[in-house]
Amino acid sequence: MTGDPLAWDAGAVTIAASVAAGDVSASEVTLAVLARIDAVDPALNAFTDRTAERALAEADQIDAERARGGALGPLAGVPFAVKNLFDIEGLATRAGSALNRSRPPATADGLLVRKLRAAGAVLTGALNMGEYAYDFTGENAHDGVCRNPIEPDHMAGGSSSGSGAATAAGLAPISLGSDTNGSIRVPASFCGIFGLKPTYGRLGRSGTFPFCDSLDHLGPFARSVRDLALAYDALQGPDPADHACANRPPEPTAHSLDQGIAGLRIAVAGGWFQRRLTEPARAAVTRIAEALGAGAIVDLDDAEIARAAAFLITNAESAALHLDRLRASADAFDPDTRDRFFAGAMLPAAWLVDAQRARRAWAERLARLFREIDILIAPATPGPAPAIGQATMVLDGVEMSTRPNIGLFTQPISCAGLPVACVPAALPGALPIGVQLVAAPWREDLCLRAARHLEQVGVSQPATPHPSLGLA
Repeated sequence: MTGDPLAWDAGAVTIAASVAAGDVSASEVTLAVLARIDAVDPALNAFTDRTAERALAEADQIDAERARGGALGPLAGVPFAVKNLFDIEGLATRAGSALNRSRPPATADGLLVRKLRAAGAVLTGALNMGEYAYDFTGENAHDGVCRNPIEPDHMAGGSSSGSGAATAAGLAPISLGSDTNGSIRVPASFCGIFGLKPTYGRLGRSGTFPFCDSLDHLGPFARSVRDLALAYDALQGPDPADHACANRPPEPTAHSLDQGIAGLRIAVAGGWFQRRLTEPARAAVTRIAEALGAGAIVDLDDAEIARAAAFLITNAESAALHLDRLRASADAFDPDTRDRFFAGAMLPAAWLVDAQRARRAWAERLARLFREIDILIAPATPGPAPAIGQATMVLDGVEMSTRPNIGLFTQPISCAGLPVACVPAALPGALPIGVQLVAAPWREDLCLRAARHLEQVGVSQPATPHPSLGLA
């Protein structure tokens, strides 16, 4: 292999191939990434826990297996880190909260952590996140703000803030996050990388701290589509402990990435998805649509109702989950999170019934749409990352609260449980912003094929970190 396999942006495919070929050892890769975390993370605050001793032991095992001539996994030697709502043996599962720090340490890794380990990846730590995953900003009241590697004075996005930031900065070639209303897609958009929110029920959730059971998804981040697909394929398989993912067989996608987009019917989301956009967001959608040869614009004004339904369902389910904690220790919550839980606890039951009816109607509406098209293009966020602490933003001339409205365009998609690849639009001279590629349930392969095409033609490329981080 030519070049430096330990460059800050070396991806999973490159690292695994280098380790398998003996060009570099898994231990060397791990030491290099741990040193990079030590050097860069103080400026970002992406990690809450580092598992250096464990990582080096795992890397030594991979090197010993290679020395014996044994078979290595497809992610052999690839460092990864996970949002701190994933169980990691020996660590308390924080879920971004103060209260959870007093929980007993996890006695075993969560399912998806085990799956990446089985594929040969090396766990380097746990990542910062919004409290109990109820956040779009990355501003955690207990663990501190997670900063955007591309522009450190701006939000990394939430709630999987540390996952987006760590992968964008080369501190974790692969990371795992969760997405209830946009918590993978928002950090991917703000940090200029690729993120995948699979179909609801595709990836098992056992061994993670829940937020809203009927909307919670798990998925990976990466700086390339090949890395994203490689991680996603390693994560698939049934989870008997998760009612939503009990019997779903794996459907590998990495082999189909280069089939191209010929014959795919691609449309742009209109109506709700073309309102409240900043100019960068509008330009990003146009750029992606032109590169994919999108045809019609589909009027989806009813997405506004779906977004409202997602809000109500999220509030009600999450409030029920946390009610005992609220009664016992309300002062231990971030006041913003606490107040949303309190509001959810007081919602009339009739509102929740109406929300579930609206959710079913929206899912049926989209099911009809995806009989006519294969890919739907939609903005991921209303604009690029706001400045840290920015309370309001102006969208189409209307001043709106920042925190809840970052998810204007991700929440309706979550409400229907559809698979989405968030891709960077790579607008020259601008802060990163992403676009959603949405497909019918279980068609993650189409999302990834379209993302790969955009990558190949140079339209979707990961953003370059700020020079102050000393990476590029």
